Amino acid sequence: QIEQMKSKLYDIDFKYAAEQEKKLRHDVMSHIHTFGKACPDAAPIIHLGATSCFITDNTELTQIKEALALVKAKLVRVIDALKDMALKYKDMPTLGFTHYQPAQLTTVGKRASLWLQDFVFDLKNLDRLIEEIPFRGVKGTTGTQASYLALFNGDHKKVKELDGKVAKLMGFNKTIPVSGQTYTRKLDFMVTSVLSGIAQSANKMANDIRLLMNLREVEEPFGKNQVGSSAMAYKRNPMRSERVCSLARYVISLTANTAHTHATQWFERTLDDSANRRMVLPESFLAVDSILLIVTNVVSGIVVWPHVIRKRVMEALPFMATENILMACVKEGGNRQDLHEAIREHSMEAAKVMKEKGGECDLLERIAKDDSFKAVHATLKDIVNPKLYVGRSPEQTAEFVEAEVMPVLKANAALLKDKKEVQLKV
Repeated sequence: QIEQMKSKLYDIDFKYAAEQEKKLRHDVMSHIHTFGKACPDAAPIIHLGATSCFITDNTELTQIKEALALVKAKLVRVIDALKDMALKYKDMPTLGFTHYQPAQLTTVGKRASLWLQDFVFDLKNLDRLIEEIPFRGVKGTTGTQASYLALFNGDHKKVKELDGKVAKLMGFNKTIPVSGQTYTRKLDFMVTSVLSGIAQSANKMANDIRLLMNLREVEEPFGKNQVGSSAMAYKRNPMRSERVCSLARYVISLTANTAHTHATQWFERTLDDSANRRMVLPESFLAVDSILLIVTNVVSGIVVWPHVIRKRVMEALPFMATENILMACVKEGGNRQDLHEAIREHSMEAAKVMKEKGGECDLLERIAKDDSFKAVHATLKDIVNPKLYVGRSPEQTAEFVEAEVMPVLKANAALLKDKKEVQLKV
């Protein structure tokens, strides 16, 4: 019987199985009959003691674990690409925004490190899930293992051994301790939560890139013959980043779906989870897979425009530098209150020119002509050096990469071998 089943393991008559399912209205039973037809000697013992979820749940958990490993490989590539970007631009000052209003300076690389940190957190959560996800195992119709206990003549030890051996055979180091007919659908929520976390990180990064493209500070890769608009030939739209956001929104929404599925299961199981899960789980993985491919493509080919960035920095920096100018003048004997009022007046006038006439920021020129600030006239250009206003951004970025990112990449070096360029066809 066993040898016959082994010999017919991959000899599946799908046409006959489809006919049986149409007749029986049961997917698992249709394949039991199909397998029994292929190996008639074993037909009397096929599925003995088992329930449908022994087949379906264990198969799905195996698929989930393998799919998580595929996601991990692509996530590591994203982290590697963002690491390169963060280090490359760690010293380049750029204007930081809070409430999407000019705040203080940061660096392009430091901003990339914020995106990078989110993905590192996601990888740690993913690793934890891969390590902890259990196999359903051999549990019987309602999770009590009663049928297997009967088959083993009341030998509890043998039932437990079978449970563990089947799990090990399928690549799991443990089975779920207790279950109903199905494994708890809380596991599905845990899986989609991790996938949602990746989608959230990608969405946040892609949104930032979309906004920066509007400012013309960065651009995602743009094909030589790519068309941005059927009407406006000059358009260069953030199509790839927009696609990331579109897919991410879908993945994030599916977390609520799995939460409701788990919350509404009755007792040992109900079947209202089945049709739903057949869409939600594969589509979550497929969408995240696409997201990570697009993100890798965008980050690897991102274009940074230093002159545009510096222009925006120099429009805002004179206002930020006024406190340093004031303190330098006071050190040379100036009156803090008088200088503060002078700076206020010059700032208002400079802002007026920029807003009402669309002119350049002339605050420094005004200060350079005002004898109240004579003490700093010779060093004014040094005071407004952008690199003096980025704080520890370069150091923070380098330290973060060294302490948090490199250990992760070294631990997953095998996943970075034979890296191929990600190409998007559409």
